[in-house]
Amino acid sequence: MAQPLYSASPSKLLAWLDCPRRYRMQYLQRPRPASRPPRAHMSVGVATHNALRDFWDLTPVERTPAAVERLVRQSWIDVGFRDSEQSAQWRVRTTNRVTEYLRGIDRQRQPLGVERTVSLHTAALAVTGRLDRLDDRDGELVVVDYKTGRARLSDDDARTSLPLALYAVAVAAMFGRRCERVELHELSTGSVLSHVHTSQSLQRKVAEAESIALDLRKADADYAELGVESPRFEPRVGPMCMWCDFRAHCPAGQLVGPEKSDWAGLETE
Repeated sequence: MAQPLYSASPSKLLAWLDCPRRYRMQYLQRPRPASRPPRAHMSVGVATHNALRDFWDLTPVERTPAAVERLVRQSWIDVGFRDSEQSAQWRVRTTNRVTEYLRGIDRQRQPLGVERTVSLHTAALAVTGRLDRLDDRDGELVVVDYKTGRARLSDDDARTSLPLALYAVAVAAMFGRRCERVELHELSTGSVLSHVHTSQSLQRKVAEAESIALDLRKADADYAELGVESPRFEPRVGPMCMWCDFRAHCPAGQLVGPEKSDWAGLETE
């Protein structure tokens, strides 16, 4: 009998590549080991994405800096900051960043989709995810992903992004139109990092996702049989262990170095 398609999100695929041990704790173990509380940079990211989502629900005449300030305030999550003063400073900074970002785009042109769920079925894999924004620019479909972290990105990050490529393939299938341009919009710098795929490069990304899914199918089956004794879930230790949400359950990760503070992901002030 033919195997059913392996269902995954792009985040699930990448979690396996980042660290099999974290993948096991996040997606397989039940009950799932407790993860640490959200960090400050995650609170900033959620508020930013929510404000940019809700902005497009406003009428064009309502799309003002005052509205942006209100949307950020409504979405603000006061979690992970050093103290209330740091939280207030970052709420103002986030409001200014979102405002400046929106000044640089056409606020009259409604996106084709905002936080839209898209799906892609291949011969072996069913991928479902949610893209930040889908633009229709004079007939060209463009996948847009917002980035709110402090890491400085490049066009190469857009080129190599597996989620963006999978979203582009999914969008093309759903709308029956070519979608080859993907963009990372960096809120901290105002930079737009872009890449235009070819049909061949998109198919290579699909093949990459299918290869990961094949590994996951084997790992999932191994866990179902052996549980935590399965040898497939060795930790992949490195600097990111100091940021891991499941660090408390991973002795190997704890040896890498001290855990980062809740607000370490914010830019140096």
